[in-house]
Amino acid sequence: MSDANLELPPDGIAPDETDISLRAYFLRMSDDRLREYDNDWSDAQVIEWDGNFRSDGALMLVCCERDIEINEYRSVLEEHISRRGL
Repeated sequence: MSDANLELPPDGIAPDETDISLRAYFLRMSDDRLREYDNDWSDAQVIEWDGNFRSDGALMLVCCERDIEINEYRSVLEEHISRRGL
């Protein structure tokens, strides 16, 4: 699967700028880094593992139309890991 395909949601819904930015953020993570992720972790553990969340609980990304909260982050991350075959 090409990187361009991984930047788009798999469900065919037209993505917004934030959808694409979040998926591109995960594309920049190495396979080894993504393999560290454990879906049994608490939200606090995921936030610590990533290390790029603001104090208000949203992921720190530039060029976003909306905040990315932990539930969306986890959902897209787990989808991304699966689509990358990790």
